[in-house]
Amino acid sequence: MKDYGLTRSADKPLEVEITETKVFVATNIHQVTTTMEDQEVTEYEFNYAEYDKNDYILMIAEKNAELEQNLTDTQLALCDVYEMLG
Repeated sequence: MKDYGLTRSADKPLEVEITETKVFVATNIHQVTTTMEDQEVTEYEFNYAEYDKNDYILMIAEKNAELEQNLTDTQLALCDVYEMLG
C-alpha cells in the first residue's frame, strides 16, 4: 500500500477506483473553499491510498471474515438474552 496522505483535487474523487492492477481509495472526502487572487476556489480534500489489487482483495476478505465473526458473536449474545428473558 502507498499512502499519499491528505490530497486535494478540483474534481470529486471516486471512493474506490479499480484499474487492472491497482485499487485507489479516497476516504474522508470533503469540500474546501479557498481564496486565490480574490476568487473563491472550491476543491475536494481527502486521504488517498493505492493498493495492489491482490492485497486489496485480501484486505477485504479479512474484513469480511471479521464482520462475519462479529455477527455470529452478536447472534449468540442475543440468544443468551432471550433465554434469560424466557
